[in-house]
Amino acid sequence: MVPPHWPAASAQTPSRRRGAVLERAILEAALDQLGTVGWNGLTMEGVAAGAQTGKAAVYRRWSSKEDLVADALRSGLPDCRTVPDLGSVREDLLELCRRARDAMYSRPGSALRSVIHECDTKQAERFHAVIIKGVVEPTLKMLREVVNRGMERGEVRHDAANGYIFDAIPAMMMYRSKICASEWTDREIEEMIDQLMVPLLRSGGP
Repeated sequence: MVPPHWPAASAQTPSRRRGAVLERAILEAALDQLGTVGWNGLTMEGVAAGAQTGKAAVYRRWSSKEDLVADALRSGLPDCRTVPDLGSVREDLLELCRRARDAMYSRPGSALRSVIHECDTKQAERFHAVIIKGVVEPTLKMLREVVNRGMERGEVRHDAANGYIFDAIPAMMMYRSKICASEWTDREIEEMIDQLMVPLLRSGGP
């Protein structure tokens, strides 16, 4: 007879994770691995250990490290569909840049940077669509909307909606982050908008 003060065996045994719950744990573990040991250090075994599951559970869902990382990046990328509308092109661009900065230094952002920086050319092709669809295109779409709205308000000159203008912010943020190790404080973002973007967009010339 089991003494009444002993807990039931089922209460001591953790429930086994399945389906979407287990997949989410594996994807989260992959992002953690990318942020700590990077692309070169990530292994399927390490991801399995981080997710507290067996290696077989990982391989049943993803046959390769590349497939797993691609899905992990997709799952962790921020929602880029909401465009700020704060009353002026300057304030909208500031908000977009703050969001971009926060995304760059988030866990998914760190994971994405490790992939971009460490993959060789062949490996990088595997993630090109993820980066274009998940990061580049949504960012450019928001920038276009902000600039077009500025045109309607008369803040932005009508020939400003071109690829060079739209590339300026992402290029600056990536260059300063990667080459100059800038973490993009709020003050640095304001200086970039006021000294670079506003003069580039200004209606009526300098």
